[in-house]
Amino acid sequence: MRNSLSTYHAGELAVQAQAGVQAEAARLTKIIGASINSTARDFLSTQRLAIASTIYRHGKVWTSLLVGKPGFIEVVAEQLVQIQTKVNPSDPLLENLSIHNDIGILAIDLATRRRLRINGKAMVQPNGYIDVRTQQVYFNCPKYIQVRDLVAHSDRQAAITEVYSYKALTPAQQQWITQADTFFIASFHPQSGADTSHRGGYPGFVQVLNATELVFPDYAGNNMFNTLGNIAQYPQIGLLFVDFVSGNTLQLTGTANIIWDTNRIAQFIGAERLVEFQIDRVLETINATNLSWEFAEYSPYNPK
Repeated sequence: MRNSLSTYHAGELAVQAQAGVQAEAARLTKIIGASINSTARDFLSTQRLAIASTIYRHGKVWTSLLVGKPGFIEVVAEQLVQIQTKVNPSDPLLENLSIHNDIGILAIDLATRRRLRINGKAMVQPNGYIDVRTQQVYFNCPKYIQVRDLVAHSDRQAAITEVYSYKALTPAQQQWITQADTFFIASFHPQSGADTSHRGGYPGFVQVLNATELVFPDYAGNNMFNTLGNIAQYPQIGLLFVDFVSGNTLQLTGTANIIWDTNRIAQFIGAERLVEFQIDRVLETINATNLSWEFAEYSPYNPK
């Protein structure tokens, strides 16, 4: 069994201790490997959706949407995957990788609630494909994932992609966020690299405090605290909201703070902690993908 002190960095260990779950977290180290086993290989061969975390200048963290045909994330070797997808030139992902080679990937199947995390080092090839040398590979639990089915024949003709940049949320973007039941979160730590995770709940679980501030609950999870552990020592994070019907995306970058105050936490049903997020920049992409998903059901784990 791995030593939890060598598997987790100081931020993760500190949050685990404050939450009182050190023993549970230590037991989970056995699921983390550096290689891609046959189960992970089979899973990746059928996926069409992934989320990537990368690091920009001055340490800003961004979350990007990656899509493709089944097999667009190809396992080349036990510790090497190649992502074969077109990245919009306005997305910061490729520029970020030219600055920092850390990358965190979350391959997620919304229909089956399965998700696989791959963290490692990336290299962009001349043809735009991204090679990732894996350092951490492991499946996550299905909690809080709303079931969505890929619409048949949803490889509709790609519409023109439009990207708009803002320093604060517009009223329409604020409404989008308050109606969302899913978002993705990117975080980073100099020791463990970039990481991507999923967050879900009933619409309204993310609250918009104003045009540059959000707050959202942290529900009971796997007790590893990869994301919150990163935030505890490196507060730069990125959020990604996806309109699963239209294919539009909303990317936010900024800084986060973990809230342990019980009075504030009590205002969110089911929350064990809160995360406050201060927005530095917003990218809204119209027609980020030509894929679309149809809502099927909410997660039974969503706090009511």
